[in-house]
Amino acid sequence: MNYRISTKIAMAFVAALLMTGCATKAPMDSSAYKASRPRSILVLPPLNNSPDVSATYSVMSFVTKPLSEAGYYVMPVGMVAQAFKENGLTQPADMHQTAPVKLREIFGADAALYITVTKFGSTYTVVNSETLVRVEGKLMDLKSGAILWQGAAQASSAEAQQQQQGGIAGLLIAAIIKQVMASTFDESHKYSGVATERLLAPGVPHNGLLYGPRSPNFGKD
Repeated sequence: MNYRISTKIAMAFVAALLMTGCATKAPMDSSAYKASRPRSILVLPPLNNSPDVSATYSVMSFVTKPLSEAGYYVMPVGMVAQAFKENGLTQPADMHQTAPVKLREIFGADAALYITVTKFGSTYTVVNSETLVRVEGKLMDLKSGAILWQGAAQASSAEAQQQQQGGIAGLLIAAIIKQVMASTFDESHKYSGVATERLLAPGVPHNGLLYGPRSPNFGKD
């Protein structure tokens, strides 16, 4: 699939749904984050715990934008992939197991972002269908190994669904239409953009990433 094209389409979709949901709302202790104040972030290819093999690179395609807009330098994806390959690491699971000190030695980044995709895809019942993407993330200081931030977010087609009218026949027709739309237009990829943006958007009360040093809001959160 051409993710460059589909990502542009999906980002337009993100704006419409972004404000309808947010990341996990548990209060976060940001003292270690504020003490570390990372300037550069290494994004590891996400772990995929869903059955859909496209989940890792779908989510990965949306990560750089919110981090850059938050004020961080993000290590270029192509360079990161090549460096991992040169070090004999080709699978996300192996990359996630690499010691923080080793990652810092290879890339020189201040922190690493670890993402896990726990839900990705569409499910169907007789009278309904839902496309759901859920992601979890944590930011680790590569000098100390301390966890600076962690959170989770999701996006679902159920958020935009309105109560259907017209009895059982109407529900069946709506379910068929949604199933065809999900198959044809890759709904999961669109919702991965929404979920990733929600996860990484800075300034979200109680759980958002802090603004980075390249942002005019740096130090205000």
